[in-house]
Amino acid sequence: MTWTVRRAAAADAAEIARINVNSWRRAYRGIVADDFLDSMDPEQRVPGWERWIASPAPSAVFVTVDETGRIGSYAGVGAARPEEDQEDFPEPTGELYAIYADPDLWGTGAGGAVHRVALRHLAESGFTAAVLWVLADNALARNFYRSQGWQDDDVHKDFELNGKHLPERRYSVRLRVDHPNSV
Repeated sequence: MTWTVRRAAAADAAEIARINVNSWRRAYRGIVADDFLDSMDPEQRVPGWERWIASPAPSAVFVTVDETGRIGSYAGVGAARPEEDQEDFPEPTGELYAIYADPDLWGTGAGGAVHRVALRHLAESGFTAAVLWVLADNALARNFYRSQGWQDDDVHKDFELNGKHLPERRYSVRLRVDHPNSV
């Protein structure tokens, strides 16, 4: 399968929301409470995606599309959110806020393609490092990040979702414009 990566447009918000909900339901079943996952509504997420897509640089949302125009994955990036535990990054640091692929298309390269472009965007925006946060129990995602050159920083925090505390781990990667996946 061949994937092309482009910036997301406002018209993509509904499909991104659908992928987001379906990915959460597949990836987080057994990690996040079933009642929360089952109550997720893609239509309620569309306005948030429209806002995020319209965010000013260096924030950006990218999507992969196949030859028919079908969106297979998305990634959102920007400046690292201020965290008290990121003082160990003295250089400009970006963040991979989110990356999800349509579960029916996992393993087709859609996630890898959007990941490469998202990191290149961060590097070209002047960031020399990037971080992400991943649920500690999400082994599939953690394996993907390691395969893409990310390193587990052994930094932890809790993500509160629906009154439950879920442990997260921080991963980081060094960026270079000529080879954005460099460590």
